[in-house]
Formats: sequence, structure tokens, C-alpha cells
Amino acid sequence: MSTAAQRAARPQHLLGLEAMDREAITALLDRAEALAALSPPVRRTVLAGRTLATLFFEPSTRTRMSFQLAAQRLGMDAIDLNVSMASTSKGETESDTLRTLAAMGVDAFVVRHKIEGTVGALAAELDPGVALISAGEGRSHHPTQGLLDMLSLRQAKGADFSRLRVLIAGDIRHSRVARSDLHALRALGCRQIRLCGPASLLPDPAEWPGCEAVDDFDAAVEGVDALFMLRLQRERMSEGLVPSLEAYYRDYGLTEARLARAAPDAVVLHPGPINRGVEISDAVADGPRSLILRQVANGVAIRMAVLDWLLGQGDD
Repeated sequence: MSTAAQRAARPQHLLGLEAMDREAITALLDRAEALAALSPPVRRTVLAGRTLATLFFEPSTRTRMSFQLAAQRLGMDAIDLNVSMASTSKGETESDTLRTLAAMGVDAFVVRHKIEGTVGALAAELDPGVALISAGEGRSHHPTQGLLDMLSLRQAKGADFSRLRVLIAGDIRHSRVARSDLHALRALGCRQIRLCGPASLLPDPAEWPGCEAVDDFDAAVEGVDALFMLRLQRERMSEGLVPSLEAYYRDYGLTEARLARAAPDAVVLHPGPINRGVEISDAVADGPRSLILRQVANGVAIRMAVLDWLLGQGDD
């Protein structure tokens, strides 16, 4: 395919993973590894002269900083808008804020928002040629987290997802990470996806067709190749969904004893921030089978790949 054809085939935005098939996801994972392997001087020429703006209407450390680093490593100018100090506090609409920045020459926006549908609505207001990437929206989407999770899992377990048994455990009902991981795992042909968590934190079964719900966490861990542990999102839930943090850890916390039930080479993932002693023990989080810091490192690589995919020239 010619460079012009490649550019024409690319989407303008990345809002979710639902429309991405195995080929598209694999291409992004490959591109992330290729960009990470480039020497810094070469890598800084990839998107030199372009500008990224990050707007986070919810707190973030990993996603915000990794997008900033990804942009800088590709040679972009990266600006971070302090939303609390922006003109939205004076009554300006979020759409007007983005369009104002676009008029200043911003080429791509990274937006996180707590309200469902907001990121897509903002993307629809942007002119062609200006990209928007979702950095997390409500409970629905966190596409770059899903991609970095797949890259971390592929590096640890190989490219053949059809042999993998995966457990997603914890606060699934409130997790946009779980939803993006599910779309990616299905697209890559994962053999089996198990779900486990308190009944109050499980989603409607219609939302997760083809997955196996297991009530008992010890049974759910049995023989799996990868465990995706989720943060207990107390900021998104009403009181009373779990009896106590101590009870949650007793019933659903991942300890070394529980991890021993999984496959001998099973790996553990967590999107962070970790609630230690609630979702996962220190020994597991910091242990040899944890991919948590690899996920963080891969976040920069994946976000470089996404920026290049949306803004690059289509060359190698």
C-alpha cells in the first residue's frame, strides 16, 4: 500500500477498541515495539513539529505522563492543560476549549472524562486532520490501556492467544480497563476468559457474552495463564457494594498462596494504581510473575504507536 493510501485508511481518532480486529491490534503492537527499539535521535524525527495537548478531567499519573513522554520521544511539542485553571472554569464549553487549542496548531488531543459519551462528542466537533485519543471515559473505554496490556501479555506468553486461559478479577462493573481488555482479548482469539468478583461488582451477563463467570476466587484462579487484577474503584461506586476492604482482600485478594493455583508460569497484570493489601499482596505485586512495571513501560511504547498511527506519514 502506498503512503498516501495508508494515510487515507487510517482513522481520525481512537475512542475504543470495539472496531479493531486482530490485524489492526497486532499492527499497533508491532509498531510499538519497533518505535521503542529506535535510537532516540531517529525516534525524535518521527513526529517532529507536531503538537499534542492532554486534557484530563479526572486524575491520572500513568496515562497522563506516558502520553507526555510518548509525544516528547517522537519529537512532538507536548502541553498539559490544567483543567482547573482553564476557561472551562469560567463557563467555556469543553468543545470550545478544544477548538480554540486546535486553532493554535494543536494536532492531537488526549482526553479523559468521567461522563460517558463526552469524549466521542468532543471528537465529532474537531476538524479533519485533528486527532483525539481517549485516555479513559466513564466505565466504557480505555483503549490504550487495553493495547498495552495485550503487548505485555504477548511479550510474556507469545503471540498465540488461542492457547491462553485468562482471568479478569475484581471490580469489573466499574472498570473501563476490563471492557477494553475484553475487546482486545476477543479480537486476538483468547481461548478462555473467566470473570470473578463479588456479585455486586459483576456486570450484566449480557455485556460479557462468551465469558465464564466463577463465583469462588480460588476456583477461578485454578490453571489460568494470566490474571488481570482490577482496582477497587471506590470513587465510582455507592457505599455498601463491599462489606469492608478487609473482607474484600480475604475473599478476592491475590496472594502467593492463591497464585500457586494458577499455571506454573502464570503472569499477573494490574492497571494501577494498586491498592496493596486490598486487591493484591505486596509479595505478588513485586514478585517475579508480576508484569505491572512492564505494563507501565509498555504504556509509553503503545502511546507512541497510537500517535504515529493517527498522525504519521505511513512510512516505516
